[in-house]
Amino acid sequence: MWGAVDRPNIIVIFTDDQGYQDVGCFGSPDIATPNLDRMAAEGMKFTDFYVMASVCSPSRAGLLTGCYPKRTGVTRVLFPQDVEGLNPDEVTIAEVLKTRGYATMCIGKWHLGHLPKFLPTRQGFDSYFGIPFSNDMKLVFGGRRGTPLMRDEAIVELPTEQKLLTKRYTEEAVRFITENRDRPFFLYLPHTMPHIPLAVSNAFRERGTQSYYGDAIEEIDWSVGVILKTLRKLDIEERTLVIFTSDNGPWLNLKKGNPSHAGGSALPLRAGKFSVYEGGMREPCIMWWPGKIPAGTSCDEVAATMDLLPTLAQLAGAAVPTDRVIDGRDIWPLMKGVKGAKSPHEVFCYYKGNRLAAIRKGQWKLHLKSGNQAEELYDLAGDIGERENVAGSHAAIVHELEAAARQFDDELERGARPIGHVYSQASGVAVEQVGTARED
Repeated sequence: MWGAVDRPNIIVIFTDDQGYQDVGCFGSPDIATPNLDRMAAEGMKFTDFYVMASVCSPSRAGLLTGCYPKRTGVTRVLFPQDVEGLNPDEVTIAEVLKTRGYATMCIGKWHLGHLPKFLPTRQGFDSYFGIPFSNDMKLVFGGRRGTPLMRDEAIVELPTEQKLLTKRYTEEAVRFITENRDRPFFLYLPHTMPHIPLAVSNAFRERGTQSYYGDAIEEIDWSVGVILKTLRKLDIEERTLVIFTSDNGPWLNLKKGNPSHAGGSALPLRAGKFSVYEGGMREPCIMWWPGKIPAGTSCDEVAATMDLLPTLAQLAGAAVPTDRVIDGRDIWPLMKGVKGAKSPHEVFCYYKGNRLAAIRKGQWKLHLKSGNQAEELYDLAGDIGERENVAGSHAAIVHELEAAARQFDDELERGARPIGHVYSQASGVAVEQVGTARED
């Protein structure tokens, strides 16, 4: 446990629809990310790091609650007409850290319910600045229509100027960090970009890079650089943990000649957003904490966003909730580079909505039967791209993983909790679904 003096500041940067390859240090051939590359050189890359779903809302629920989305009831993308959201009875990272005196703020895309009872300010965050759902979704309010920008629980701009969002989020982050430099703080920064429609400030659109998508990533990289520079300027970098990852893989089927709808790359992984192949749920992850996380290192053990809640609780000296199942595990031994440290997960499960669609145990990954689709088994140790189905020659492994999947899903089904629900909306607020978001 950490004493009160040692409680680290914590920053979680969570991009939207970014591919596994779309960072220089993860192999991008044409997107320049010098700040993220430096962050990796000074910290640790996690190469087998997973998010909890291949679409927005359940992925975010998994990160904040430390649970598989099916356990919290948030298993699909939420839309502006929905009256559901993350149940206020769930316990988030922010609520856990507040028990240890942390200042908390969410800056960016929330997407866990836009009605008041579901907003960040009702889920443990002292303050909020950002958009309540994806930037291709729109709200009709007060005779205006568009994607709203909110501060705490009030709409402050409708429609918001999307090309300024990354810049404004960064300015808010610097202000929050500066104001709370003398106390422990938790900043959750879920960027809007590179979700479509892609938008970047003029400074990055005019750089002559190859695509709006690349511009959006490079502006996020600039934002990371500003945040790390601020920590150094305030002389608090050695007591600040920064974690960078994305909510799911890239939206690959959008390349239709519209530059604002071009997606990224998950190579060498297979597929992308909406999929339980690796490209949908394995994400680039970098963890940085000078003096605590060994510089220039890499971890290939299985870890996931659901592990952040118990890990951050341990670092802050906070109690993990004991009145409910938390699926995540403490991965601090992996983060600090303990020799021989292994993943705390015997299996990792890939859900698509409510359905358990795949399971990984060690090097083996089994895609379960669905309709007319036969089972597929891949040896990820030698086939990271899931190209050669070896189910026919490894029957014993298939049966072992089938049994493990049934056991896990049965237990989760028994321990599932309800999604939050509002039974009547405030009068005078009309909402509509406008956009291209889908949960295929």
